[in-house]
Amino acid sequence: MSDNLRVLAEQRADAKIKFFKNFKAYVIVNAILAVINAICTPDFWWVLFPVFFWGIGVLVDFLKAFVFNDKFDTEAYREQKIQEEMEKLRK
Repeated sequence: MSDNLRVLAEQRADAKIKFFKNFKAYVIVNAILAVINAICTPDFWWVLFPVFFWGIGVLVDFLKAFVFNDKFDTEAYREQKIQEEMEKLRK
């Protein structure tokens, strides 16, 4: 039980670390791109494209690390899904 708890804690910590690293890079890179965009082509804000699409990835990392971390990472959830699949196969 203790080993399983440690593995789960490590997975959650890794997910949070991944999110914070990605978010830090997102902010820094997009700030630099915004400055370049403002200096070179102020008439067209192309910087919004990487902000939006990269932002989707950052949002997914956030949801994995902080919102859905309990629901999908537990043995009880896995067992529930196995039981559901077994029921489907019996029919």
